[in-house]
Amino acid sequence: MSTGVSTSTDKIIVDRSRSHRNKAVSKAVRATRERLQSSTKGNQVFDRDMLGMHVTSVLQGASVVPLFVVLVTAVGLYLDSDPQFLAWALLMLSVHALNVFVSRRANRKEISATEVQVWRRRLMAAQLLVGVGWAAFALQSCDGCSGDTYYFYKGAVLLLAVSITAMSSFMLRLGMLIGFLPTVATLVGIAVFSRSALDIGMAAMCAVAVVFFHYIGDRLYRSNLTLMSYQSEKDDLIAELEVAKSMSDEARRRAEEANLAKSRFLASMSHELRTPLNAILGFSEVMSSEVLGPLNNPTYKEYSGDIHRSGQHLLNLINEILDLSRIEAGRYDLAEEALSLLEIAEDCIGMVQLRARGKSITIRQQFEPELPLVWADEKSMRQVLLNLLSNAVKFTPQGGEVTVKVGWTAGGGQYVAIKDNGPGIPEEEIPVVLSAFGQGSIAIKSAEQGTGLGLPIVQAILAKHDGQFILRSKLREGTEAIAILPATRVLQSVPAVADAPAVERRRKSFA
Repeated sequence: MSTGVSTSTDKIIVDRSRSHRNKAVSKAVRATRERLQSSTKGNQVFDRDMLGMHVTSVLQGASVVPLFVVLVTAVGLYLDSDPQFLAWALLMLSVHALNVFVSRRANRKEISATEVQVWRRRLMAAQLLVGVGWAAFALQSCDGCSGDTYYFYKGAVLLLAVSITAMSSFMLRLGMLIGFLPTVATLVGIAVFSRSALDIGMAAMCAVAVVFFHYIGDRLYRSNLTLMSYQSEKDDLIAELEVAKSMSDEARRRAEEANLAKSRFLASMSHELRTPLNAILGFSEVMSSEVLGPLNNPTYKEYSGDIHRSGQHLLNLINEILDLSRIEAGRYDLAEEALSLLEIAEDCIGMVQLRARGKSITIRQQFEPELPLVWADEKSMRQVLLNLLSNAVKFTPQGGEVTVKVGWTAGGGQYVAIKDNGPGIPEEEIPVVLSAFGQGSIAIKSAEQGTGLGLPIVQAILAKHDGQFILRSKLREGTEAIAILPATRVLQSVPAVADAPAVERRRKSFA
């Protein structure tokens, strides 16, 4: 398994407990969607909005019906000068004015949820009165008209009336169908009594037109209902997102305050801890070395050695915590210079060589020759390699082997890989060991337990260098840690002067 270092200095560990944090938001969103997906419940929720849209449509088209009535009356008087057309026009304008009056009152009043059905019945009654006016037009006849002219005139007027009513009242469900029932009933009655083919055709045409426009209006009503449902869902989701964002901002503010408090605590406690530790380390070393004279009881000498080792362990822990805190706070400055990874690797191997020989561990080197220098912080890179080598030696069993490789990466950068044949790390524990104070099950059982800060510091330092840290491990097969510096950190070599003698790379040897 390969795990790359994050560009952030935070711990790269998978937090599987985060799924429960937004349960309230998810529950609310799910409830909203279930509420909106039910058509019956959706009708009840948006009835008031639909009534409002119907009222707006009636008021906006209030001048269309009077103009249409005036035009129909003018054509009727042209065909026949019978004053019945004027009486019908007065009736039609009156019922239309009543319809507009009811709509205007509904528009001015804030309709509550309990009053929706009351106002819906009022608007339906006004629509029915308009239908009665068109039924009165259907009852009219033209004695002075010749041929089929009047039938064509009446059919055209009724079709236009049906279409105008359907477009203005489709937000009032069943409004157009109920409004033109009197007209259809009147035409059917005329056709039954007259038994004329023209009257039967007129009634059938009007009935078909009413059914067709009712179907179209119902589809438009459902489409608007769906759009309003989506709009409501979007508004609910936006509200939930705003709540979640405010909660996130509050959590971030508290985290920043806690981080600031932690930094202040570490800054104030570093001096308070190091001062007594220096005294403990110094006096315990003097006592264990018997500088001022021999100790009468050998147990005291053993105790002083334990005190010194414990103090040294505590000092190392404090230094690592402070290093990690500085990196997280962005106060870890790099003193970059040209350096050789080969020389640093050799120095670090020499530092852990004595400890490796104590466990009969063989450290093998596989270095690519003549690697160019890299631009990096020497102290930080030494800390990286020492941490990785110390871990390899710590977890490699007696008589084991550690391999250190330094070479080129495929992208033109340089890498240092440290591989051991120790017990390895289970794949599911790799995110744990890469977190601060995280230790695997094997490290916990080991007698040489560490602080759990080595690998987080390594990956944070490499991130500061724009590099990458990869940890590969398999249980009972060993672990390989790879520190990579990018190609931008590799310095280009300048061609050597012909007369200058070649300078061999300095090699070190350790006892």
